[in-house]
Order: sequence, then C-alpha cells, then structure tokens
Amino acid sequence: MFNSSILLKEYNLKVTPQRVAIVEELYKNGHMNIDDLYKNLLEKFPSISLATIYKNVNAMVEKIFLNEVKVPDAKTVYELVKEEHSHLVCSSCGKIEDIIIDTSVLNNTLSSVSNFKIDNTEVVFQGTCEKCQ
Repeated sequence: MFNSSILLKEYNLKVTPQRVAIVEELYKNGHMNIDDLYKNLLEKFPSISLATIYKNVNAMVEKIFLNEVKVPDAKTVYELVKEEHSHLVCSSCGKIEDIIIDTSVLNNTLSSVSNFKIDNTEVVFQGTCEKCQ
C-alpha cells in the first residue's frame, strides 16, 4: 500500500500536510505542473500559497524524491522518482506517458564518438497519442 508519510521520511523530508497532499496528487495523477498542483491543493488547503507549493516541490526535487521533467513548449512537470524511464508527449493534447527504453547503446555510442562520459539521460519523445490520431 502507498504511504506518502513513510516515503517522505525515507528521503529525510519533514512530513507536513501540504507535502503529503503534493505526494498524493502526484501519485494519483502521474505528471503535474505547479499550476495544476496548486489548483488541486486549493480545494484541500484554501489558504495555501503558490510559494508554498514551489518551496515544497523544490525541496523534494533537491532530495531526489521528485523528478523535474522539462517538456518542450510546455510547463515543467513533476513526478515521483521511479526507475529510469523516458517520456512520450502528445503534441495535440499534452498527455505524458512513461516509457522504459534501453538508452545504454545510445549512451555508449555518444561516449565513444565524443569522448564524453554520460552520467544521466533524459529523453522526451514528441508525437501524437493514439486518442488524438
């Protein structure tokens, strides 16, 4: 069973009602930008500020509890950290899906061609989802 309080403690993050709510929203919705998080959390916490959301999300990104996903031509979205994966982004509706692909061949090729040591790979594919085709 998913327990956001235990997860926050495992990452040495203070457990607050706002942080628990952020984690639960991301668990429920997958990928969310700050504005959508704010809109959803206002229902539960009418006095919450946008600054509080930013502060908490940034703290969770720093502790590598949340991933920051930069989507071309859209607002940055956040997700709970999970196994390494890439993203499929629909250019029509904006839907974001996770996809697990092996990037090691690409990383090895780039390293050998450029003599550059790859530490991290973030891949975002843009196209049209099945629903929008």
